[in-house]
Amino acid sequence: MANAEHSGATEIQARLRVARLALWLVAAVLALREVAVVLSTPRGERLTDLETWVGPDGVLHVKGSLYDSTRFTGTPFGGLVLKPLTRAAEQALGWGWTFGTLLLVVALGLVAARALPQPVGRRTSLLAAPVAISLLMLSLPVRNTLYLGQTSIIPVLLVLVACFAVRGERVSGLLIGLAAALQPTVLLFAALLWFTGRRRGALTTVAAFAAGTALAWAALPHDSYTYWVHHIAGTGLGGPADDLANQSLHGLLLRLGVSGPLEISLFLALGAAVGALGVRRAVRYARDGQLLLAVAITGCAAIAVSPTTWQHQLLWVLLAVVGRVGKRASDRYVWPVAVVVVMTLPTTMLLPHISALYPLRNNLVLLAALAAATVIPFLSRTSPYYRTPIPAQFAPAAPARFRRVPLLPFLRRVLTRPNLLLELLLLRVTYAAYQQVRLAATGGSNSAGRATAEKHGQQVLDLERLLHIDIEHWANHAVVKVDWLRKFFDFYYESFHFVVPLSVLAVLYWRRPVDYRWARASLGFATLLALVGFWLYPLAPPRLMPALGVIDTVHGVQDFSKPDYGTLTALTNQYAAMPSLHFGWSLWCGVVIAVIAPRWWMKGLGLLHPLFTVSAIVATGNHWVLDAVGGAVVVAGGFGLSYLFQGPRGRMTAVVAEAEAADQERAPARRDTAPRS
Repeated sequence: MANAEHSGATEIQARLRVARLALWLVAAVLALREVAVVLSTPRGERLTDLETWVGPDGVLHVKGSLYDSTRFTGTPFGGLVLKPLTRAAEQALGWGWTFGTLLLVVALGLVAARALPQPVGRRTSLLAAPVAISLLMLSLPVRNTLYLGQTSIIPVLLVLVACFAVRGERVSGLLIGLAAALQPTVLLFAALLWFTGRRRGALTTVAAFAAGTALAWAALPHDSYTYWVHHIAGTGLGGPADDLANQSLHGLLLRLGVSGPLEISLFLALGAAVGALGVRRAVRYARDGQLLLAVAITGCAAIAVSPTTWQHQLLWVLLAVVGRVGKRASDRYVWPVAVVVVMTLPTTMLLPHISALYPLRNNLVLLAALAAATVIPFLSRTSPYYRTPIPAQFAPAAPARFRRVPLLPFLRRVLTRPNLLLELLLLRVTYAAYQQVRLAATGGSNSAGRATAEKHGQQVLDLERLLHIDIEHWANHAVVKVDWLRKFFDFYYESFHFVVPLSVLAVLYWRRPVDYRWARASLGFATLLALVGFWLYPLAPPRLMPALGVIDTVHGVQDFSKPDYGTLTALTNQYAAMPSLHFGWSLWCGVVIAVIAPRWWMKGLGLLHPLFTVSAIVATGNHWVLDAVGGAVVVAGGFGLSYLFQGPRGRMTAVVAEAEAADQERAPARRDTAPRS
């Protein structure tokens, strides 16, 4: 038995080493990719901030003001520190700056990985560093810093080194003071030091900041006046303060239309409240032993209270990923996934193009920082749920027809509903990626792929004629002659493509969470297969074949040199006809309803939807008959892949799932109140 246990432990260690090596390779690939992106960009378009500072006529080279260029957004002390770099050759400085920034990112990831709250499991300790570095490489602030040649990694690294890598309050205070001289709102960390009992470090921070600022004022009095009077008063550096890139409370208020003395008063009041609340929460978590989370919260508060906080200065938000939120194990990933998504993807991918959502979309990173600093209920280490969250309950495995199914047995079907925020993020990000891939399949525009798409359209038409199923022209003209029928099919084509699948998902989410996961996975696989089809085989629908004579009943007669398909003409690929996801998604709805619905008439109604959809897509000239066949193939593939990876769908109702989850949630409370002997 001892030998068996030793063998098992050795196998686990071997797997961990392999996983760690793989993650380090991923981190290395991401780093090389960032270097390649920067260095392959033409001169004049890369390292634009750096070249503005140190070029032959750069603001750090000439005798004029640092702020003659809107690209220099640092403090006068930062300009004073950077001035010696003007003696370096510009090209050598560019290469050195890029690789030096990469080394700083690696150092930042290593320090953050070592700073995780104890106790840390062996797996976490082995994998934390490459995961942290990979996330940093993917984050928008780091990518923006590398592309522009900015210095915003340095203050974050100085603070982390001061808190976790050096000994002595004075040394820590000195490093944080230098960071504050480069980024003034870092002075909030002096309050964190003071209220956590490190008062000597707090005083040293203030003294180091004052000394650096005074030195810069003595050397650059005009620039110091410009920065500390005009910039702090709200004029802003690096562009208009109401620019979308300024993710601070000041920028938010200006974008909401508030200006003048009222805006300044609101900014000061809100900034003071956020700073005070953020520091108070940070002190609580620091005393709880979660110093890295405390640092992240303080940094998020600093983002909000700064007059201008550009994208390359938003790295503090990513550090907040270490906070644990939620009692259930299934909820534990919501906050970190939300942070990673917000910090790695453009906000245009996260929220739809709807004017009512612009205030949310334009300030999403700021709202994440405010949430982390003020409202997110991070768990205390004394909470019974911190280390042992309520485990997920799984549906009993259904027997599969094949011995090797499922291929991924660990993907068990959870009884409870998945977290709604994660599901919405997943749906939105997946759909945004679907839009991007679909458009890129024709070279980024409809005109780019027209010739190929029309050639493929002729191939499909020839095959349909061979099979005697070329009914598109006949069906189209027959429907056009009946006005009410044409309007019905136009309405059906435009209205139910998204509404019905989303409604099916919503009902399943609420009433049958186990079936929801099965249906959602099948739909995702089907859509992924369809994207492959769009990419490999751009296809013009019948309405876009000039010689065919099919009438576009939805969009009207088209000028093929300048087509008009509505407001999304430039954003949608009109040559993504094969396979038809209009029919594919409707068939998915019909199959899901037919499988799950308890009444025969419900099953029949569900199957009417794909019947009406296939009639609409052919009659309106938007798809070939074979496109519908392709849609059916990818849907079958989606269900097949779901079966292959996860096995047969689970069988459990929402009522049973909720009862079991409620019983499990009461278990920790019973343990806490049980009498101790």
